[in-house]
Amino acid sequence: MRYGFVIDHNRCIGCHACTVACKDEHRVPVGVFRTWVKYIEKGEFPNTSRHFGVMRCNHCDEAPCVEICPTSALFRRDDGIVDFDNSRCIGCKSCMQACPYDALYIDPDTHTAAKCNFCAHRIELELEPACVVVCPTRAIIAGDLDDPSSPIAQIVATQKVATRKPYKGTRPKLFYTGIEGDFLQPAMMEAQASHLFAEHNPAANPNLLGTPGSDRKVPGAARVVYDVAHPQPWGEIPALYLWTKSIAAGLLIVAAVLMFSKDLAAADAIVPTVLGPMAAIAFLAVTTILLIADLDRPDRFYFILTKPNRRSWLVWGTWILIVYGILAMGWVGFALFTRGVPRILTALAAVAGAAAAGYSAFLFAQGKGRDLWQSPLFLWHLIVQAAVAGAASMILIAATVGVQLVGLIPDGGREIIRLLDPILGAAIAVSILMILGEIFLPPFSTDVERATDLIARGRLRARFWYGVILIGGLIPLALLWFGSANNASRPAVDILAAVLALAGLFVFEEIWITAGQAPPLS
Repeated sequence: MRYGFVIDHNRCIGCHACTVACKDEHRVPVGVFRTWVKYIEKGEFPNTSRHFGVMRCNHCDEAPCVEICPTSALFRRDDGIVDFDNSRCIGCKSCMQACPYDALYIDPDTHTAAKCNFCAHRIELELEPACVVVCPTRAIIAGDLDDPSSPIAQIVATQKVATRKPYKGTRPKLFYTGIEGDFLQPAMMEAQASHLFAEHNPAANPNLLGTPGSDRKVPGAARVVYDVAHPQPWGEIPALYLWTKSIAAGLLIVAAVLMFSKDLAAADAIVPTVLGPMAAIAFLAVTTILLIADLDRPDRFYFILTKPNRRSWLVWGTWILIVYGILAMGWVGFALFTRGVPRILTALAAVAGAAAAGYSAFLFAQGKGRDLWQSPLFLWHLIVQAAVAGAASMILIAATVGVQLVGLIPDGGREIIRLLDPILGAAIAVSILMILGEIFLPPFSTDVERATDLIARGRLRARFWYGVILIGGLIPLALLWFGSANNASRPAVDILAAVLALAGLFVFEEIWITAGQAPPLS
């Protein structure tokens, strides 16, 4: 048994009865929707046409929201309905990034995710969903797709039907007949400054493509004249979380490289063996706080450990960070209370650091709704970013904390900084190449093309070219080169290079989060 929907747009009159019935049946709060009707117009007056599209959850057989949900709050029932249990939801909003159809939202009353659940409570009583009952033209048909005698199975078998974004591999079970093709391709639609019953305010979300005044225009595109709001789920905190995690992971990676590559004098070894790992633990703690703070239900953060979905990279990432923290504390313990850090512990900590830096690439890849985040370079770029963050942070530790506060490095940290300079320079150079590759390699989809246009030529271009490439990349490289040629001013120059590299890294994380969410999903 696999329940599904067919929506016949040859019959749909755009009356919104399905929206109202759904809201009433499930007490859906004002401002959010489980099902909604979208209007588009095509052509120029007087030769224009208006089309309706009913949007909702597709109850996918391979639902990406189920895969990414860290606490199994979303699950696929035996009858094919994708349902949810809001008592398990932690409000991480990852399901909203995974869904290619804009079907999920955060309930403003419960602060948990919600969506169409096929009126499962009615199905269990052998009743039809509320939207099916109320539709005046019987444009919505629900039933068992595996029953050849059911009306829905016969329609799918004998008529021309279409689904939204079948290339995503989600195997959606919401089928359309008679729908205008532009509804199936959000990139072919453009929003207008005024809707039927409201004015649109692009300043509320200026980076969202498809809003009035956006950078990308599509010749002949349909005009969106009625829609519901689809805010970007992730904001500043995830970008800051990626930045602090890069520092935490990179510090032990760089410390391991230093300890394996050269025998350091006792005065210099204090930075990679003690101060760097202690800073890594501090930034790991900050990362954990940010991760919890970004949840809409932070009181349930421990559900990731007590009710884990082992397919979710949010869960795997949590375990990786825990292991990394244990290894970092063990490193500091050995450094403080024994003669040295065992080489096996050093190697394991470096591997765990790379895993802590890189797991986010797999998490972002589970966000199937966001094509930009599917970049095959992102894993390696995150590891390189960790090297940038680790080397820059350790330079700051050696030149400031180790000298001024602790007083353990009598030569001003010049020797350890001299060893860190080539690591930071090489990491910045590789990072710049990877960034340019991610932006300018041929895009595999229209959404990637639109997102990279937003970065390189659109509203984010100043932050990208000046903040990331120039201030965060080329200037630090020039300063490192100048410092190597002028040892007298080297510590001050290196401090500036490290600060700028860290600043550029944060700006990139912010841009990557913003641009990835810019192309419309519905």
